[in-house]
Amino acid sequence: MASGGASSQTPRWVLPLGGFSLLLMLLPVAAVQQPLGAACSENSNKTCEECLKNVSCLWCITNKACLDYPVSKILPPGSLCKLSSARWGVCWVNFEALIIAMSVVGGSIILGLAICCCCCCCYRKKKSRKPDKSEEKAIREREERRIRQEERRAEMKSRHDEIRKKYGLFKEENPYARFENN
Repeated sequence: MASGGASSQTPRWVLPLGGFSLLLMLLPVAAVQQPLGAACSENSNKTCEECLKNVSCLWCITNKACLDYPVSKILPPGSLCKLSSARWGVCWVNFEALIIAMSVVGGSIILGLAICCCCCCCYRKKKSRKPDKSEEKAIREREERRIRQEERRAEMKSRHDEIRKKYGLFKEENPYARFENN
C-alpha cells in the first residue's frame, strides 16, 4: 500500500481476486463438455445445465431451447434469443449480466494499468528532478574548485602585475592614452 493515501483506497489484491472468482465460476463449464459432435438442438426442452455442458451452446429460457452459439457474431442477435433470457457458461447468470461483469472487470484492469503507468511516470519525474547525494556532492566540489581556480587566477595576475611594474613592463590601461597627451 502506498503511504499517505486515503483510507478508502481499494487494496491491490481486490481486482485480481474479482477476475479470479469469475474464472472459477466459468471453469466447471469448460471442464465438463459434451463431445464435439453433439448438436446443441438435441438438448432442447431439457435443462439448462444439460445444454451448457457443451460450451458452444446457448440456452434460451423463454422457449427452453438449446441453440448453437453464433460464433460469427460476438453477441447473439435478438431474433435468436433476447440477451436477458440467454444463458451461456452458467445457468444462473444471464448474458446481459455476464457482459456487464466482463466489461467492469476489463475496464478495471485497463484503469488499473493506466493508473500504474501514471504513478510510475510521476515517480520517475520526481526522482529525476531531485539530485541524489552523490550528485549534490559532485556539484558542490565542482563549485569549490571553480572558486579556488578564480582565486588562484586573481593571485597570479596580481603577482604578474607586480613583476611588470618592477621591470617597467606594465601595460597601460589604454595604449592610446600617451598619444592623446601630446
